[in-house]
Amino acid sequence: MILNGRAFKYGDDINTDLIIPARYLNTSDPKELAKHCMEDEDPDFPKKVKEGDFIVAGKNFGCGSSREHAPISIKASGVSAVIAKSFARIFYRNAFNMGLLILECNEADEIKTGDELLVDTDKGEILNKTQGKTYKIMPVPEFMVELLKAGGLIEFMKKRSTNK
Repeated sequence: MILNGRAFKYGDDINTDLIIPARYLNTSDPKELAKHCMEDEDPDFPKKVKEGDFIVAGKNFGCGSSREHAPISIKASGVSAVIAKSFARIFYRNAFNMGLLILECNEADEIKTGDELLVDTDKGEILNKTQGKTYKIMPVPEFMVELLKAGGLIEFMKKRSTNK
């Protein structure tokens, strides 16, 4: 899979309250959640993000509560993938369950806001077109790839039950 977009860079320990503030958890409508994605960390993010862009962060992205609203809001905002040094384990699984691609990259710190990125998941590489650098990404487990292809866990299970 080839993805292309701009980077929105954040630091370490971006928790689920920063991804989608608790005051918006009274809805599960993805479009409504997208309007508030990252707004406590970056108030302009919902207005600036475009389809295909990336969130890039340091370590422990998605720490905090296990709310599924966080990956839903990111995916609905148009972000094609989150790239980080590491992810909180519950967020990692929730992201794939919701159909959001997340990629671990040890060099995520080198990426800056506004950098134009080309991600090739088959090659396991990120090309930073702005800086002229290439970074390796950790392979995504095959089962997680299947979840993504299906659109998330619910769609995966629906397809699986109709194929039996």
